Amino acid sequence: MMRFPISISLALLSAVSAAEKVDFTTQIQPIFSQNCYACHGPDEATVEGGLRLDVRDLALKGGDSGKAIVPGDAGASLILERITHSDPDEVMPPPDKKKRLKPEQVALIRQWIDEGAEWGVHWAFLPAERPPIPTVKDSAWVKNPIDHFILSKLEAEDVKPSPPADPATFLRRLSLDLTGLPPTLGELSATANDHAERLIASPHFGERWAREWLDAARYADSAGYEKDLPRYHHFYRDWVVSAMNSNMPYDEFVVKQIAGDLLPDATQDDRIATGFLRNSMTNEEGGAKPEQFRIEGIFDRIDAIGKSMLGLTAQCAQCHTHKYDPLTHDEYFGMYAFLNGIEETSIPAVTPSEKITTDAILAEISAIDEGILKSSPDVEVAFAKWQREMLALPRTEWHALELYQLGDSGQKYLPQPDKSVINMGYANTRGTEVFTSSLEIPEIRSARLEVMNDPYLPMNGPGRSTRGTGALTEFVLRAGTDPEKVEQLKFTNAVASVNPKVKPVDHIAHPTDAKRQPDNRTTGPASLALDNDLETSWTHERDPARNNDPAVLTFELEKPFETGGTAHFKYNLVQRAGGFNSDDNQTFNLGRIRLSVAATLPNALDQLPPLVSQALLTEPAERTTEQERRLFAHWRENNPAYAAETSGIETLYAKVPAPTWALVAAETKQKRETRLFERGEQTHPMHVVRPHVPAFLHPLPPGDPESRLTFAKWLVDPKSPVAARVMVNRIWQAYFGTGILETSEDFGHQAAAPSHPDLLDWLAVEFMESGWDMKHIHRLIVTSATYRQSSVMSPAMRGRDPKNRLLAHGPRLRVPAETVRDIQLASSGLLDKSLGGRSVFPPAPGYLFERPVSYGPKTWFIEEDSNRYRRALYTFRFRSVPYPMLVTFDAPPGAVSCVRRNISTTPLQALVTLNEQVSLEAALGLAHLILTDTGTLPERISRAFVRCTSRKPDAEETAALATVYETALTADPEQVKVFLESYQPVTLDLSAHPLPELSAATAVARVLLNLDETITKN
Repeated sequence: MMRFPISISLALLSAVSAAEKVDFTTQIQPIFSQNCYACHGPDEATVEGGLRLDVRDLALKGGDSGKAIVPGDAGASLILERITHSDPDEVMPPPDKKKRLKPEQVALIRQWIDEGAEWGVHWAFLPAERPPIPTVKDSAWVKNPIDHFILSKLEAEDVKPSPPADPATFLRRLSLDLTGLPPTLGELSATANDHAERLIASPHFGERWAREWLDAARYADSAGYEKDLPRYHHFYRDWVVSAMNSNMPYDEFVVKQIAGDLLPDATQDDRIATGFLRNSMTNEEGGAKPEQFRIEGIFDRIDAIGKSMLGLTAQCAQCHTHKYDPLTHDEYFGMYAFLNGIEETSIPAVTPSEKITTDAILAEISAIDEGILKSSPDVEVAFAKWQREMLALPRTEWHALELYQLGDSGQKYLPQPDKSVINMGYANTRGTEVFTSSLEIPEIRSARLEVMNDPYLPMNGPGRSTRGTGALTEFVLRAGTDPEKVEQLKFTNAVASVNPKVKPVDHIAHPTDAKRQPDNRTTGPASLALDNDLETSWTHERDPARNNDPAVLTFELEKPFETGGTAHFKYNLVQRAGGFNSDDNQTFNLGRIRLSVAATLPNALDQLPPLVSQALLTEPAERTTEQERRLFAHWRENNPAYAAETSGIETLYAKVPAPTWALVAAETKQKRETRLFERGEQTHPMHVVRPHVPAFLHPLPPGDPESRLTFAKWLVDPKSPVAARVMVNRIWQAYFGTGILETSEDFGHQAAAPSHPDLLDWLAVEFMESGWDMKHIHRLIVTSATYRQSSVMSPAMRGRDPKNRLLAHGPRLRVPAETVRDIQLASSGLLDKSLGGRSVFPPAPGYLFERPVSYGPKTWFIEEDSNRYRRALYTFRFRSVPYPMLVTFDAPPGAVSCVRRNISTTPLQALVTLNEQVSLEAALGLAHLILTDTGTLPERISRAFVRCTSRKPDAEETAALATVYETALTADPEQVKVFLESYQPVTLDLSAHPLPELSAATAVARVLLNLDETITKN
């Protein structure tokens, strides 16, 4: 339990009377941390004068000059001499540090030493204990335990709480806080009093509170850095929304995001939760080194975990031991070691409804095959005979070439141990990569190109499109006995394990966008890889259920190529089937390939699909059900007797919903060694570091494996002194604008004192003992008398407590950026309240997505239906080009973890709400409501006012708005027509409204939507 004296809870460094004993952790340690730790703190590499003040024994030992602290004798303590010295060469802190202790701080240190210099552990690093609930005089004011803590402080300061907010104001506050949406006219007029429970149960609760977490998780829809390629990461966003709505316990919520893939029988949702780890930026620049940015990604993850879960500025220990907190450089890399085994991969993700459809289709296909197999004993005999015949074929001796890339067109192919190469980093849409190789082989009769899966690739590949698919335009292989004189080999026959029908190249900006770019290129069967036509390409792409199967192509030479012993090769990988925008992930390249040659011609066994071949070569008793299914399906597909059934099955496969490329984390099969990097520089690895956690926090459970799952569970262990405090503090911050601890990202020594330390501990313990029930904490806050107070601030309190740290009145804050947009859409009747799904593209200036504003062109197909008016949570977020309206109102771009947004007030904000495209469309939407409403003009204006502000206007306000209306009736009709042509909402037909009335109602609507009150939570 923490006990901060009232006199210093709001001003930590103020003096105390001699009658009060000085407390080290709340009064002295903050002075040391702010003024001394930079040179006399935990970082041994920067300790000056041999003196450390962060550890009791070392502080009492003193430094090179002698005893800095002599308990009980301030006069004999050198620290007093140095902090009061008049000589600039002797005084501490030195003048160049621009710090000087105040007289009251010196007095505190003097008193503390004279009292015995008793030490203590920083309050945030001690386990939270439930404090007793304070007694108060005005018990009638109290509604739940929160109020006891707030009122006891107010009474001690001789301050009275504010009266309750009026019902309409309170309902608006409650609705904005719990759902991010203003109350409707019906809700405002309802007599029910269970608004809190209704709003907490609303599906929009999850949308509102997911945004808080997504800031901390640094969520965005693009990769960041120079290319800033789009990501389709919305499954993670929707997982967070669902977790908030279902009230997933916070400990489970954290564990799944850090190690959901390692849980027993991990589900798709468990794996999608690890998208938290994949929110790190990735550099797709041509010269980027994948390993460098893999490491940068781990640094970013530690920063995000530190801020969002530990309340620590952990990144300060990336290069050296933390200068203020007891986090060593080695401990930082101990946490790094837990995350070093992360494999950045992806999975094909589907929605629940899509899964039901897919399962039903696959079950129908299985039933057809099962029916064929059981239709006659002859079927099973024929199937077994085919297997024997295939296994009797001679095994071709394929010689894999070690490919070495000559230069590159931006994309790099990295050699793998199995002699394959994987395409990493930037991927252009049309280009030719050249590789060389040499091999001892007397003769060449054929070549084989394997198209392989890899966890790095979208959907595990084998291609690099967002569907995990790719295409080969031409197969060009040169060979010779002299590496300087190689000739193109002539291949006459190409056979692929998959040969789709010819169709136009599918060029779309994202998997669900229907817009196309005109193009004459086509993809199809293997023969297209030998037709000398750069407009045609072979592809392994078939249908969503089988797009990501590995494939193989074999090529037969027109005549044998004699090498004389050693052959030198030059292989041109020609790929020209990509989209129109190389900076928008519209690559259609092969992701991982392996090229082999043989001295014999390929046979049917060589041309089997790789997964079918693998199943065939597995002993029958050891085959899985899936392997048996694949074997039979391949036999059936190639048996003319079942052409009709195969045609029907192909039709069914085409109906399988296309999955989405969801970024997830997995664990590497081979454990990576972790080494500490000197000064955080990865080119200077030092000693090996085992996974371990900071010693100043709670220990790991003895005997648990050194795994990411162990680390995840440690983060939310009930023994943690920080886990619960950090989360309840951030929840409090979202309601009141400031946390109980203002520095919600930093609970360390540099943090200011909490305004109500015992309340913070009480909430933390309550949170844990409730089963980490987040909605329980929300319910406690919104049903408290503290939260219900009027936000009107008295002149006396404005001067005494301008930041409302005593909480003598309710919160009055401008709403977050997303809520500004949502209020506009909700008030105008345009809001599409549908939940989840892909990110959307509302109107934005086109120049933002072209050079020079954007490094390269970005696709932004503006929505032309109700998706245009989805909640701002669903707006597509490029990190390098944030959506203008949102960034103007302080939404973070997602580059780094953000647990506390800035709140600014700038002229740009008023210009956005007045002139931005969607804002103007919302004004027309609200004008439509005014014109289609019933009653007199003042009555209609009044209801429009209520839609925006949740209160009725007074007579003067109504009259002023009526004047605006009357004045605008005389607007030039031609100008109104031009305005309508530019800003007509796509979901409304305004043609029935006379232009003068529409102009007048729009003028009123623009005023209402631009009121400060409209975008403020009172």
